[in-house]
Amino acid sequence: MSAELPDYFFRTRENGAFVFRVDAENRQRRIEMDQIAVVNIRNGEIKPHGDRDLDEDDMAAITTWMEERRATLAYRDIDDILRTVDHLNQTAHWVQTRATEEQIDAVLNPLLLSMHDLRSVLVRKRTDRMLRERQDPES
Repeated sequence: MSAELPDYFFRTRENGAFVFRVDAENRQRRIEMDQIAVVNIRNGEIKPHGDRDLDEDDMAAITTWMEERRATLAYRDIDDILRTVDHLNQTAHWVQTRATEEQIDAVLNPLLLSMHDLRSVLVRKRTDRMLRERQDPES
């Protein structure tokens, strides 16, 4: 583990983070974290905490973190969907090889309705995209 601490710490939350400036160079040699801002990933808003003014280094660190966080969340979205595909495949195998009639009855309606809903949304999105591409082939 590296002994050097980062200059900033981002305590993530559902829609962003609380931003802290990290200070380990004090007389007591304690790690101090001073909240400097609140970040909202969804709308890109950066609010200084209290009466603070954020300097260029603060803003650069925050915007870099926001870009990296958005990329991480986008990756996780796709990864979650690919895991869902794996779960659906495992579910099909389970139904075919091990499930009892009672177990199938317990999951049948919720699973079929969820799959039907997903299929409807996917088909509608694909159709909308195809229609847009026909109307504007250069997009």
